[in-house]
Amino acid sequence: MVTVPPRRRAPSPFPPLRRRDQSCIIQNTDSISSSNMMHMRSLILLLSISLSPLFGLSQICESGIGYCDSESVLSSKVLIAGGTVVNADHQEVADVYVEDGVIVDVRPNIKVSDGVRIIDATGKFVMPGGIDPHTHLAMEFMGTETIDNFFSGQAAALAGGTTMHIDFVIPVHGSLSKGYEAYVEKAKLSCMDYGFHMAITKWDDTVSKEMEIMVKENGINSFKFFMAYKGSLMISDELLLEGLKQCKSLGALAMVHAENGDAVFEGQKRMIELGITGPEGHALSRPPVLEGEATARAIRLAAFVNAPLYVVHVMSIDAMEEIARAQKSGQKVIGEPVVSGLVLDDSVLWDPDFITAAKQVTIFLFVMSPPIRAPGHGKALQAALSTGILKLVGTDHCTFNSTQKSFGIDDFRKIPNGVNGLEERMHLVWDTMVESGQLSVTDFVRVTSTECAKLFNIYPRKGAIRAGSDADIIIFNPNSTFHISASSHHSRSDTNVYEGRHGKGKVEVTIAGGKIVWENDELKVVPGSGKYVSMPPFNYLYNGIDKADENYLTSLKAPVNRIKPSL
Repeated sequence: MVTVPPRRRAPSPFPPLRRRDQSCIIQNTDSISSSNMMHMRSLILLLSISLSPLFGLSQICESGIGYCDSESVLSSKVLIAGGTVVNADHQEVADVYVEDGVIVDVRPNIKVSDGVRIIDATGKFVMPGGIDPHTHLAMEFMGTETIDNFFSGQAAALAGGTTMHIDFVIPVHGSLSKGYEAYVEKAKLSCMDYGFHMAITKWDDTVSKEMEIMVKENGINSFKFFMAYKGSLMISDELLLEGLKQCKSLGALAMVHAENGDAVFEGQKRMIELGITGPEGHALSRPPVLEGEATARAIRLAAFVNAPLYVVHVMSIDAMEEIARAQKSGQKVIGEPVVSGLVLDDSVLWDPDFITAAKQVTIFLFVMSPPIRAPGHGKALQAALSTGILKLVGTDHCTFNSTQKSFGIDDFRKIPNGVNGLEERMHLVWDTMVESGQLSVTDFVRVTSTECAKLFNIYPRKGAIRAGSDADIIIFNPNSTFHISASSHHSRSDTNVYEGRHGKGKVEVTIAGGKIVWENDELKVVPGSGKYVSMPPFNYLYNGIDKADENYLTSLKAPVNRIKPSL
């Protein structure tokens, strides 16, 4: 087991580790300077992550690096007493009893025997752990790799109340099977449950057959198509049509990154010709109209095939309105905003102060695709989330450190795209949406957990506090406060796009798989303890698809039996 305390900045010689209760807990004490703590923790995390696949966990623990294979200090029996249990459809004051990783009972006044860890949740909310539908851990992209891998990214998630995420597998030279194998290897460090989406980057008979294998044998029920990133991940309309048809036949959910890649490429050339090489060129080269166009095109192609569609990271009013229009017509289209699009705007890109390193880092952090938009888009997305046009909130956690971001110091096209969010999502959604009155407490559970579980067909195993569900639970204090900083987050990155933000509502306890992994601002996680969650096909969006197909065929009134003239 490893305890991952908050990170601190500035390298410095570090003090020796202290050990407690044979659990290799790194002491979080004010007697150690912040610079010492930063260097010590960074080195421990890097060494432990790099060595854990090579040595047994007990060997690493004995060497003093900070990992242990003993879980004896983590009780398998927990009673959460007196809290307000919140599900997506109701809330009630009740106790929650957990045993061996499963919720056994939910009702008032549960009596337990000795040996059960009791947590008093009076005055607090007891909720399903968050599920993030959109992450990129250990992803190779734009000549580098995301700084967070399947251990550090998940550790950060747990500290923020997210207990499961779904990551995107990128094919290796177009091969789905090789991509899957690579991600299975990457995920061996997992410390919480996870699932996979699969990207499709080319099309042939082999890919079509591999999609079937992914669904029927590997538990993947969603496939992503990039309409952007020309020359690397981008697919054509022809490929998208083939992919939509195959997704429909397999009962899988088709997902799109909706930007017009050809137009973005033209926009990038235009900015360079105009001498605009800074980060503002990124936003200017891919304006909202290009996101709206691609969203509309994907929606219409999905309608043509009569296949459900999931639009990832909806960042603009243009894209949101296309989704709303499709839903109003009865089409099955899901829109996913991400935290950055809800709470940030691009005003930082227009700051003329680019002299200090701090300013440079901040501006480069904001580069992601589709871009963080001008003021006004975020408020519109919040409204769409509150009214149900947008269904669930992800992060698109795709984190690069300041060194990696600086690759594009002279050319915005070389800045690795991506922001953080796994640790911050739950807090920011609560503060932005619930504290403002735009979402109820039950709706908060819906957009951060339950809807994702339903869409990817793992409800009620996940996304619910009920008997028989996995014991992935958070205890949330609505009266506590949070503060976000790179100096205290659990990501490996030295920066945070939400730096300095604070607000009300804090995850005080996280329970993952029945184990208390976050409590008293202390994180106790075990690499390799996370489980892969297989996700079956044919989610609720497929209800009625067959009937719609029948109605379509009937409406054709064709072929017409014509009398052919004799020659």
